[in-house]
Parts: sequence; structure tokens; C-alpha cells
Amino acid sequence: MYRSIADFTRAWEQETGMTLKVLRALTEDSLAQKMGPEGRTLGFLAWHLVLTLPEMMQHAGVPVTGPGHDAPQPPLAEMVRQYEACARAIGEGLPKAWNDAMLGEVIPMYGEQWPRGTVLTSLVLHQAHHRGQMTALMRLAGLKVPGVYGPAREEWGQYNMPVQP
Repeated sequence: MYRSIADFTRAWEQETGMTLKVLRALTEDSLAQKMGPEGRTLGFLAWHLVLTLPEMMQHAGVPVTGPGHDAPQPPLAEMVRQYEACARAIGEGLPKAWNDAMLGEVIPMYGEQWPRGTVLTSLVLHQAHHRGQMTALMRLAGLKVPGVYGPAREEWGQYNMPVQP
């Protein structure tokens, strides 16, 4: 759980950058990639990341405008644009809506009671979870996976590290 808005906004900027690296590595053709017949597509996951930003923040009382939860999946360039706009709105709007003292306050979230700081942690972890799913699908689609929390296999050579299988 975050203990200050400034800590969250610093982390959010980094997390946003990592998510954008993944989104920008996609191609329009790759959006149909899925793990199996019942799996979610890469495009579904990418759009889900976008839709969650305003949905979760509005639910928590932070005004972030963006596409509605039932908005149809647009082309990739529009998904990236929407993600950038929503992520920026969170970084700019959260310090205006909440202060550090509010982070321990409990608010209703999805039928439960969450401290506000937990809302922010969940937002970040939700993105990280789906980025991981997306990178697996990207490999299946034959895309180069960008490093996120460290170099991806394709990037190891840039750091003079032996490529591992």
C-alpha cells in the first residue's frame, strides 16, 4: 500500500512507461493472438488495461475521464492514445483529489472495503499482471518483447549477458 501520493505518482510514471513499451510493441495483426480457443486475445487485454483506468479510479472517487467499460475495442493507435490520456489523467488528477492523510481511509470497492492506498496498489498490480499475460501472447505472435522490470531475452546481448533458452 502506498503511504504518500508522491510515492504513487513516481511509481505510476514508471509503470505507465512500462505499459506503453508493451503497447507500442504490438501490431494491429497481433491483436487477434490468444493462448487457445477460450483465451482472451492480446487486443482484449490491451483494451482492458485502458478501460480499467477510468473505471477503477471513478469507482474510487477520482475523476478520470475515458472510454466507458463497454466501449468497443478501437484500432491499436487509438488504444495507445487512450491509455496515455487516462494514465496522465490519473497522475495529474490524483494529487488534486486525494492527499496523503486519505490513503488509509477505507472506501467501498467492488463489494469490499479497501484502504485508498490499496486501491492504488491494486491499480499498479492489475497492470503488471496483464502485461505479463500480454508478453506471453506477444511471443506466440512472433513479436519482440520489450524489457519491463529488466531486459527481455531479446535484449540480453545489449547488456553483454549470454542469451538463456
